[in-house]
Amino acid sequence: MKTPDSADGSFNLPSEVVEICDLAKRIVEKELMPLEPEFLPHPGHAFGIKETTNLRRVFGEDVTQRLIDISKDTGLWYLMVPEEYGGSGLSMLTQVAILEQFNYTAVPFPFANVANILYQCKGDQVERFLTPVIKGDMTTCFAQTEPNAGSDPGGMMQTRAVKDGDHWVINGTKMWISGAAESDMIMVQAVTDPEKRQRGGITMFMVARDNPGMRVEEPGIKTWLGPYASQYIVNFEDCRVPASDVLGDVGNGFRLGQRWLTIHDRLLRGPFALGKMRRALDMSIEWSKQRVTFGKPISERQAIQWQLVDMYVDIEALQALTYKMAARADAGEDIRTEAGLIKLTSMVWGTRTLDKAIQIHGAMGESLELPLTLFYRYLRHGQIGGGANEIQRMLIARKLLRD
Repeated sequence: MKTPDSADGSFNLPSEVVEICDLAKRIVEKELMPLEPEFLPHPGHAFGIKETTNLRRVFGEDVTQRLIDISKDTGLWYLMVPEEYGGSGLSMLTQVAILEQFNYTAVPFPFANVANILYQCKGDQVERFLTPVIKGDMTTCFAQTEPNAGSDPGGMMQTRAVKDGDHWVINGTKMWISGAAESDMIMVQAVTDPEKRQRGGITMFMVARDNPGMRVEEPGIKTWLGPYASQYIVNFEDCRVPASDVLGDVGNGFRLGQRWLTIHDRLLRGPFALGKMRRALDMSIEWSKQRVTFGKPISERQAIQWQLVDMYVDIEALQALTYKMAARADAGEDIRTEAGLIKLTSMVWGTRTLDKAIQIHGAMGESLELPLTLFYRYLRHGQIGGGANEIQRMLIARKLLRD
């Protein structure tokens, strides 16, 4: 890792944070990157599923358990878990800085990747849902999008839940649900008050994967994200869910979903892109120095130099934006719009950075032996998944005009 990055003390990160970033770098270099030659061409890995699931599909139990042991022994397993639940209690800025290091490689590192809305668990839900997810014994996914309710889920959501005694009965269809077939529990949004909808009429339910009223259509939806589908259609037909499995309060589910989207699907796209962009730049610099055409390295050609500079500018600008918004989240500010800004810029700038890297590498850039095309697909997907660029621009414009 040759380009400047967050572990050099920029943004005045405390020394202990820099130490954790350095630890993450060492793990990436010594444990994860040596696994890339086996990981990249393997047909088993997929986008949008848990790190441990991906690792087991490609490497089996021995390698997966070794990485889990490293994660738990170093404390990195609890990176995003609050102190009251046994975690590190690290700031969002610190989490972003560390995650940037791990996103330098295509090989995932296992964490207790807990959806932040699970901290709304109450009573025995803590032991039934939250604790198993923290330990890694249970996996979850989030189901909001529907066939006709992607960009406007609150206004167009058709999945309904009706109270029936001490149960709720859910009917409807969700679509483009990442990891539905691989998850133990699905966090499902359903309309419980059609008049109120997103303003108090949508509720979040924890639905077990083996609930007889829920069916995940397999095989999943085939996309260019990889040979193994992780995007699914999920059907609910008289799906009975105990009232005790409502997450948070009845009618508060849309707000919980926005909380998940703000952090997991928008702000954290920043480090997701940054690590990949830095890897692409480092690879491009190294390649340009050794690739000789017409008697000299392509690094001596202005056309290549300017592309490298453009990549570097995008990386530095994105890091500044991402770290600033993470710090504002730590300060308790409402960053829903700002998180959309991170998602927009990270996916657009990330895509064009990877596009330049592939072009600089020429035919080798298209090789599946390198991570560039995989990174490109993941980042280009982010311009649609989780809220398209146009939606992010609409939200940002709305705030600008309101303010």
